[in-house]
Amino acid sequence: MVDLFAGIPVTSITDAVPWYEKLLGEAAFHPNEVEVVFEAAEHRYVYIEQKPDIAGHGFVTLFVDDLDARLVTLADRGLRPASEETYENGVRKIVFRDPDGNEIGIGGGPAAI
Repeated sequence: MVDLFAGIPVTSITDAVPWYEKLLGEAAFHPNEVEVVFEAAEHRYVYIEQKPDIAGHGFVTLFVDDLDARLVTLADRGLRPASEETYENGVRKIVFRDPDGNEIGIGGGPAAI
């Protein structure tokens, strides 16, 4: 088994947590005062860490089973994509940007017809 922890640098934990809760749901745990961990899937985590010197330079892409359903949920939570891309094979990538400008992509298979 492999556990994954993907980190994103943010300017302020206090300011970033509400946005990431909209994107990923409630935090899984708070290991200390400058990190917050979200469980994207079993044994797969995205954590934000207060690192103002490098904030805004992170990027992560999550691939989900039902992209359309996930996008509806995110829209209901008030998140809007920064961009959308569809590759030749029909795979789609929707990019969101946190308040610092970090790129969080949500990918999925071809759109349901």
